[in-house]
Amino acid sequence: MCKNLARASALLLAATFAFQSVGANAEAGPSQPVKPPLKVGFVYVSPIGEAGWTYQHDQGRLAMQKALGDQVKTTVVEAVAEGADSERVIRDLAAQGNQLIFATSFGYLEPTLRVAAEFPGVKFEHAGGYRTAANVNTYNARYYEARYLAGLLAGKTSKTGVAGYVAGFPVPEVVQGINAFTLGMREANPKATVRVVWLNTWFDPAKEREAALTLINQGADVLTNHSGSPAVAQTAQAHVKQGVRVISYQSDMRAFAPDAQIAAITQHWGGYYTQVARSVLAGSWKPQPVWGGMKDGLVELSAVSTSVPAGVRTLVDSRRAAIIAGKFEPFVGPITDSDGHVHAATAPGASLDDGQIASMNWFVQGVVGSVPKP
Repeated sequence: MCKNLARASALLLAATFAFQSVGANAEAGPSQPVKPPLKVGFVYVSPIGEAGWTYQHDQGRLAMQKALGDQVKTTVVEAVAEGADSERVIRDLAAQGNQLIFATSFGYLEPTLRVAAEFPGVKFEHAGGYRTAANVNTYNARYYEARYLAGLLAGKTSKTGVAGYVAGFPVPEVVQGINAFTLGMREANPKATVRVVWLNTWFDPAKEREAALTLINQGADVLTNHSGSPAVAQTAQAHVKQGVRVISYQSDMRAFAPDAQIAAITQHWGGYYTQVARSVLAGSWKPQPVWGGMKDGLVELSAVSTSVPAGVRTLVDSRRAAIIAGKFEPFVGPITDSDGHVHAATAPGASLDDGQIASMNWFVQGVVGSVPKP
């Protein structure tokens, strides 16, 4: 998730090939089984807190510990800034004997690759990256699948037809989510619009709150976000009497917005972390990039409020089942962009391929805002 704008141009160039050629030059040697307990390190970009990106990764760690018991021993380092700090922490974890390290922020990619070259016997898993090595793998989720469902729900429940989207940085993962949300919302209401405010940060509760207020003042009665704190959900709760609702991101945030939340897009890493740890213990681990979706249990539209009409819930459930079964995809051409032109990459009736989705740097029709150039 946590990507800084300075690195975005490199990602945009590389992402087209991220799921086609990544790892092609990363031929790993034979792994050896590891005698328990497997020492596993986790590096987090923000405090664990009670909700959000880091909280969900830590829930995954706890699920892994519960599943594997004394076969694993974990160490956590939280609130680690990207750059030199992360490289120092990752190197320290490797030097302390951790045999598997999860680096859970995009800005940790280059530091992880450098440390991995120094510790060839350690296995590294990086969240959201686009490069691998003999002992470095990448993993991510297709958040845009649940974003589409969230947009469909927003379109069916919004009274103003305006949604507000608080967004961190204009990198493809965020753009995918905004576009999928907008396509879903406009399926329900073809005149709906999604207004975007860029933060240029991932975790700043004050800026997130200010952006949410700006969007409410622009007529948004449904908020969502791609940022790291509960501030957007809390802002919706503070304005619930004005009819403002929220579709939370990363975590179920009913604790922060008990009346305002109508659903949450949630991330689930426990199964994946358990699988990876088992493969290292068994000596079968290898760098094989993962980009899983709802069918893999990595992302879900959760906690749909009982206030949502039954017919809307049925529609969302039906579309969820179709996505999981591979019978429906959010990005199918022709798709009109925010300039009113059919986008060149969207052939009629054809789905965008992974490379096109992974390098997405344009908005669909209905988005009010622009994608800043890195």
